[in-house]
Amino acid sequence: ANFNAPTQTVISGEKEAVVAAGAALKALGYKVIPLKVSAPFHCSLMQPARAKLTVALEGVSFSNPQFPIIANVTADVVDSAAPIADLLSQQVTASVRWVETIYKLRDLGVTEFIEFGSGTVLTGLIKRILPDAVTVNYRG
Repeated sequence: ANFNAPTQTVISGEKEAVVAAGAALKALGYKVIPLKVSAPFHCSLMQPARAKLTVALEGVSFSNPQFPIIANVTADVVDSAAPIADLLSQQVTASVRWVETIYKLRDLGVTEFIEFGSGTVLTGLIKRILPDAVTVNYRG
């Protein structure tokens, strides 16, 4: 579901399958931490939610971005309005390619990252991916 850091991957799916995969990985010596989440995010089991979002986005008019953005579903630059609704819809069932997204930002020359919100999860992940990056957390 998520490629969070070079040494952290989140899996998602049917609960029994995720538990079995976790047990198999643990037996191989990997650290396994079950996450308490309300749904199997970023996998095919979210298809009904994706379908609803797709319909909701049909009525939304997007403008071309005023600066390049990176889509987590592709880890590529989005510089026009055309693919935005589809990319948002895809993200419901597709993996979050966070590591590749951060590398793409680095390749574009980004050296400073600001996380807005109550937590520091993304700031921590960025430091694991790019240890020399400047990170700031703004809690407002």
